[in-house]
Amino acid sequence: MLKPTVHCLFGQPAGPYFDTRFAVLRKPLGLPLGSERLADDSDAYHAWVELEENVVSVGRAHIIEAKSDGSGSDHAGPNAPLIPAFGPLKDGSAIRPAFQIRQMGTLPIHQRKGFAALTLDALEQALIQHEGAKSGFLQARVHAIPFYQSQGWNLIDEAYEIAGIGPHRSMTKSFND
Repeated sequence: MLKPTVHCLFGQPAGPYFDTRFAVLRKPLGLPLGSERLADDSDAYHAWVELEENVVSVGRAHIIEAKSDGSGSDHAGPNAPLIPAFGPLKDGSAIRPAFQIRQMGTLPIHQRKGFAALTLDALEQALIQHEGAKSGFLQARVHAIPFYQSQGWNLIDEAYEIAGIGPHRSMTKSFND
C-alpha cells in the first residue's frame, strides 16, 4: 500500500487542495465553482492528505474570535445559507481559545481508509500547538457524525438544516487534558 503524505499550513494552500474541496463538498450539491472558498481562508489552517501526488482528503480550521459564537455564512457563493451559533460559546470563556473545523471532505474512492482521520488530527494538533486551543467545534453533516464520534467529538445543541446543504448537528471536543 502506498504511504499517504499529510500536509498542514496556515494561509492559502495551492489549487489542487481547493479542487478537491470543490469536488467533494460543493459540486455534488450543484453549487458553482468558487463556493468552496471562504473569505477567511487566508487566515485559517488547512490540512490535506496526498496519495500519489493527488489530494484525496481536505479540511480547514480557524480560531473563533473571542466575541463570536461561531455563527456565519456557509460558503463564499451568492445566497449562502447561515450556519448557527455553537451554544457553549455563548458564555464559555474557559473553553477558549476555541477553533472551528470546516470544509472537511474525502474523495469518495478514498473514503474509509483513514485519510479523514489524518486530516482532522493534523488540524487539531496545529491549533493546539500554535494557538493553544482548548476546544474545537464543527457542524457535521448527519452521515459524518459517526466518523467524528470515533475521533472523540461529541454532539451538542439540537439538529438543524443548512439550506441547500442538508441536516447537520453541532459537535465539540475538549483539549484541556
